[in-house]
Amino acid sequence: MSNSKHIIIVGAGPGGLCAGMLLSQRGFKVSIFDKNSDVGGRNRPIRSNGFTFDVGPTFLLMKGVLDEMFQLCDRRSEDYLEFMPLSPMYKLVYDDRELSVFSDRENMRAELNRVFDEGSAGYENFVDNERKRFNALYPCITRDYSDLRSFFSLDLIKALPWLAFPKSVFSNLGQYFNQEKMRLAFCFQSKYLGMSPWDCPALFTMLPYLEHDYGIYHVKGGLNKIAQAMADVIKENGGEIHLNSQVESLIVEQGSVKGIRLANGDELRGDEVVVNADFAHAMTHLLEPGTLRKYDHAQLEKRDYSCSTFMVYLGLDKQYDLPHHTIVFAKDYTTNIRNIFSNKTLTDDFSFYVQNASVSDPTLAPAGKSALYVLVPMPNNESDLDWQAHCQNVREQVLDTLGERLGLIDLREHIECEKIITPQTWETDEHVYKGATFSLSHKFSQMLYWRPHNRFEELENCYLVGGGTHPGSGLPTIYESARISSNLISRKHRVSFKELSHNSWLKKAKA
Repeated sequence: MSNSKHIIIVGAGPGGLCAGMLLSQRGFKVSIFDKNSDVGGRNRPIRSNGFTFDVGPTFLLMKGVLDEMFQLCDRRSEDYLEFMPLSPMYKLVYDDRELSVFSDRENMRAELNRVFDEGSAGYENFVDNERKRFNALYPCITRDYSDLRSFFSLDLIKALPWLAFPKSVFSNLGQYFNQEKMRLAFCFQSKYLGMSPWDCPALFTMLPYLEHDYGIYHVKGGLNKIAQAMADVIKENGGEIHLNSQVESLIVEQGSVKGIRLANGDELRGDEVVVNADFAHAMTHLLEPGTLRKYDHAQLEKRDYSCSTFMVYLGLDKQYDLPHHTIVFAKDYTTNIRNIFSNKTLTDDFSFYVQNASVSDPTLAPAGKSALYVLVPMPNNESDLDWQAHCQNVREQVLDTLGERLGLIDLREHIECEKIITPQTWETDEHVYKGATFSLSHKFSQMLYWRPHNRFEELENCYLVGGGTHPGSGLPTIYESARISSNLISRKHRVSFKELSHNSWLKKAKA
């Protein structure tokens, strides 16, 4: 163990906290700096008038990955967090039908038979085949690709047929399901990556598979509690977390990152710097122009980015009979997708997601009240939409649509507190490049070796964690980015660390 090595982490988001937890457990001196007053980044809480909302993630998928991160620190996640499996996991609302989605196979088959003419005929094949795909690909996705030689690993060579290139998630599902609305029940998860299911690579069919084989969880108090639990472990290990401490720039000398400069002018130097800020924002705001070549501003502009989101957080003096999670499809889903990703325009007919977590977790709102979270996928800021001009109109449209599609016709009368985040405020206030909530898109040319490397290729002593580096967006993969970067740092400094049998939680898949 080497307490003399100092690791500075920029950002207390999920990746920065997970890296801080692992590195502090291994004896490194860890200092984390974040501009916000709470830990978590986009995984932090919003608190208002007794209501609590998660800023971003609300689905806990692949709980086994989170469990492993705590095990690597000789802790048990359940000693810090209360996990609540959800059944049904969510409800899907179409223009002409509704479907409750279960991870329990018997209930799921019954629902598919009830709702769709083709019934559950392809469902068993979907789960069994996509389990094989996931088990083949996941060990490859979670390895380090800082070196092109990683492509010649035996694991990846064996897994290549499972990439199903150049199929999309939507087309891949055609081998199991015929009707478009049936496929939508198993491909809307592409939105977790901020992508269209018609563009999202077929390998990401693993996302709906994981829901159906492992289930999804709520964490009592909100998923923001995960960030707080990780912060607690860091402090137990002697690490430091500095909140309300915005990083102004990285200190770079002769191509090597030596430390950070804070907005108040203070400088701090360390042995390694881990960047958990939004990748493209960090490269354009934390470094002097001319520092980078591969990822300078002009090159970043050429990259493809995810969609954005319009967020409405409502504290209500009433409780509604809604499931914990509800996804509502636009009546014309394909046009809605085209407007978001191709036309980059607003639309009257949109899809949206509603979390009514108070129905499962009364700690999120005062007694008899509820905290409602609404997410509407929107074009990112390449649209040049003036959100100051559009915000109020879109807000009214969202409230009207909640009434029309979900029956919340008296919603306006019960709003006690409210917060809105637009694509523009994602960029200006949350420091998300182009307001692309899910960072760089996950097309093939921006994955694996072609995604920004965990050991950042342009600067020495600099490592990346978060959705903008390998493996990609989503809490579990962000935790994996933290494991990869932490292992690289540990090996560089010859610090031994605990390892688990590779992805041991995969063995828990249902037979």
